[in-house]
Amino acid sequence: MAIPAAAGVLVVLLAWLAGPGLLGIGNEVLGAPVQAEVTKPAPCDRPDAKETVKFTVGGKAHEGTLDGCGHGPGERVEVAVPDVVPDQGPVAVTLADTSMGASDARRPLGLALLVFACFSGGMFVYLWLSIPLRPKTARPTAVRPKTAS
Repeated sequence: MAIPAAAGVLVVLLAWLAGPGLLGIGNEVLGAPVQAEVTKPAPCDRPDAKETVKFTVGGKAHEGTLDGCGHGPGERVEVAVPDVVPDQGPVAVTLADTSMGASDARRPLGLALLVFACFSGGMFVYLWLSIPLRPKTARPTAVRPKTAS
């Protein structure tokens, strides 16, 4: 029983040291939120729909591409603009309220679920190995007494 327990502790320790990226949680900040206007909407019938938006940063107008669909022309959306905006060309932006890593409560929850999974797996192995193997015995066949006819 010590080996499954040690393996579970090792898995949890390695997951903790690997950081939040292992559990699919990123802490990167995608930039400052800015009001943008949709100039070229995209229909939602394609999986890689990209809309064109225009926004102003530092008094200069910029054009950006937004991974999204379903907005109308002229609709105002809040987008996250990268800290460094190039002078020319479109800028890749995302919706401001859908950035990755918005909730830091996911890492402890993910780690708790990992601990529970390790515990459950260890208990399953322990119970599986502790079941005694019983050989199958042959069924006794019933012998019917002969009757006089």
